[in-house]
Amino acid sequence: MGNPKAFLTVHRKEAGYRPVHDRIHDFGEVEQTLNRGDRQLQASRCMDCGVPFCHWACPLGNKAPEWNDALCRGDWELAYHLLSATNPFPEFTGRVCPALCEKACVLNLMSHEPTTNRENECAIVEYAFEENFVQPAQPVRNGKRVAVVGSGPAGLAAAYRLNRMGYHVTVFEKNETAGGLLRYGIPNFKLNKAIINRRIRLMEAEGVKFIYGCTVGIDNGQLIMENGSTEDGVADMSPFDAIVLASGTPVARDLNVPGRDLRGVHFALELLSQQNRILAGIEPDKDTRITAKGKDVLVIGGGDTGSDCIGTVHRQGCRSVTQIEIMPRPVEGPDDPQNPWPAFPRTLKTTSSHEEGCARQWNINTLEFLGTDGQLTGVKVQEIEWLPAKDGGRPVMKPKGHPEVIKAQLVLLAMGFLKPEHPQMPDNVFVCGDARTGASLVVKAIADGLRTAETVDHFIQASCQREQS
Repeated sequence: MGNPKAFLTVHRKEAGYRPVHDRIHDFGEVEQTLNRGDRQLQASRCMDCGVPFCHWACPLGNKAPEWNDALCRGDWELAYHLLSATNPFPEFTGRVCPALCEKACVLNLMSHEPTTNRENECAIVEYAFEENFVQPAQPVRNGKRVAVVGSGPAGLAAAYRLNRMGYHVTVFEKNETAGGLLRYGIPNFKLNKAIINRRIRLMEAEGVKFIYGCTVGIDNGQLIMENGSTEDGVADMSPFDAIVLASGTPVARDLNVPGRDLRGVHFALELLSQQNRILAGIEPDKDTRITAKGKDVLVIGGGDTGSDCIGTVHRQGCRSVTQIEIMPRPVEGPDDPQNPWPAFPRTLKTTSSHEEGCARQWNINTLEFLGTDGQLTGVKVQEIEWLPAKDGGRPVMKPKGHPEVIKAQLVLLAMGFLKPEHPQMPDNVFVCGDARTGASLVVKAIADGLRTAETVDHFIQASCQREQS
């Protein structure tokens, strides 16, 4: 513990965002960084608690007190090695994690000024890349082969861990490149895709093979290439010892109300993935281009995906943007009396995108999409209230007041995703990440990918022992 009294004299200091008038004109990352002196000062605030709730709350089990101590003493290399021992991709979580550790920080429970763990870990890993602390490993191979289907955070984590264990790992991805939700669901202003490319190059240098633009199936415990190939020919589809399914949650929750087929009503990921591809130089057909330029936009859904849509349509030049949510408005302030510690507080969240301008409404139900000549012109909505169910079950939705119409030429549905259903799988097939749990956090997907890799290793090792006996 570098300074046992720092938390008494040093206040929490965040790097903050670029000015709104500057950032809404580009897709560069909005979050700024502190200088290294201030970053080390922030790390010194960590109290190295006897019971580190941050470690307990982190799905990856990150040892924040240890790497904060190294950071505050200026030993950035040690801080990186301590951080990467539990987190394979701190450059991702350091940008998009909601920082469960900070909500559990004792300083947050005492004074609502937790240690800046998320920003600290991002600073540590970026410094590590700058100083070449991050070098490709060359694992000793064990001769066993594992296929990973899907290259989102869970698939990448499973591939990373299995490769480090010595397995020959091949990742199969239906899209044109790796990243999954990280690449196609999160805007560049939160996660620059060069960060993902850097990590993929490193994994390739360590021996992980990526096959893009392909779809695969499973037959009797083996992978079948349904379509796709590599530049140097068809992928090696000889038997794999195990298969990891990390295909995410591909089916978005729809809103089947009258007018759903009008032009101008889209799923959120249609917009987000298309915009990310455009920034990567992949232009869509004119007929399929989704743009908010000069339009009134309505985002249906109050979560992070909806927030990402708000930031995106601002950068596309929308005229106005409104976000509605069917659930009640969360409580303001750092504490949530209805969901106290140790549960995660369900409090009002104002993101960088909200700061850029957005009308927000809660307790709003969508009744109908309105249009003229097949084109969306507005959305009929109804204010509601939630009444407790007599049997203690799900609350009952009751209309309140009269329906209203929100003017909109573009609607983005950001209401979450349906949990995938899988048939009974052979013993050598393992499902992980959102494909197993349903939509969740990037950090939880990474953690599940790592756990699944351990399970795969135990399975293969046990199979080898049975063959030898």
